[in-house]
Amino acid sequence: MKRILFVILLFFTCSAIAQTPDTAKGEFIIKVFSNFHTGFGAANNDRGFAMDRSYFGYQYSVGNGLSFKAVMDVGQSSNVNDLQRIAFIKNAQVSWKKERLTLHGGLISTTSFKVQEDFWGYRYMKMVLQDYYKFASSADLGLSAAYKFADWISGDVIVVNGEGYKKLQVNDGLQYGAGLTIKPIKNLTLRLYGSLNEGGNDNAEDIGIYAFFAGYKHEKFSLGAEWNMMQNAKNVTDANLEGVSVYSTVKLSGMVNAFARYDNIWSKNDWNISKDESTYMAGVEIRPCQYIKIAPNFRYHDAKSPMVKDTYYLYLSCFFGF
Repeated sequence: MKRILFVILLFFTCSAIAQTPDTAKGEFIIKVFSNFHTGFGAANNDRGFAMDRSYFGYQYSVGNGLSFKAVMDVGQSSNVNDLQRIAFIKNAQVSWKKERLTLHGGLISTTSFKVQEDFWGYRYMKMVLQDYYKFASSADLGLSAAYKFADWISGDVIVVNGEGYKKLQVNDGLQYGAGLTIKPIKNLTLRLYGSLNEGGNDNAEDIGIYAFFAGYKHEKFSLGAEWNMMQNAKNVTDANLEGVSVYSTVKLSGMVNAFARYDNIWSKNDWNISKDESTYMAGVEIRPCQYIKIAPNFRYHDAKSPMVKDTYYLYLSCFFGF
């Protein structure tokens, strides 16, 4: 199967290059996410400056719908001292767009929560629910295809290793996903998605991920809501997780937005009760120029286990890049 995927990728890359004109253009990608935070109550001793993540890369378009993208992700790792940083290749992909069809191959961005992430719009502050609670990875090695059937409906499919861009291929098995995006009226987006991640080994259950998203975006405000479910987390039978997330933004001026978000994550039969929680987040984003964003925000983590204390944080989240 993996050899077939490689041959397909090589075929559409060579086909596009054969038709490439002399004109071409490229652009650098630089994004830095940082913050200052201080905790209260049970998290009173958790304070300081942090650099959550940095992206460095380059995107090059050679014409006829063909483009290349390479991005390095430098971030923290739970396996090493926090003073250190671990660098990963986040994207190393080739893309080809022809009329209504778009193909991606290589180390590509996944489609599990991309629509939600773009709608939320504050990735530098907090990841969307699926990413934050590790339902799925934002990038993986494989192929994806999207087709726009009409202006109001499009579909996409993806086949990847299923282990994310930090592992790439440790276990056997592949992950298959399919999504449908519908825009029935102006400013309204509906999204359905489902995937199956093969266990790959004996006694390892397949992991299923299902998601529904609805979002309305007006020039003055936006409101989005999503439901997510993961079956057999960590390949364990009936280790299911569910979560909902609701978020909204109100434009106060050309430079200032106010935002709020609510997340709720729970596990079947409380198997993951120590990490089940509801979270509340609210703040304002200030954009002094197109390359800088500054966002003071407050966060409250309401733990569902009586053995885990609630925590409160005040953040000053920052972004700079292009």
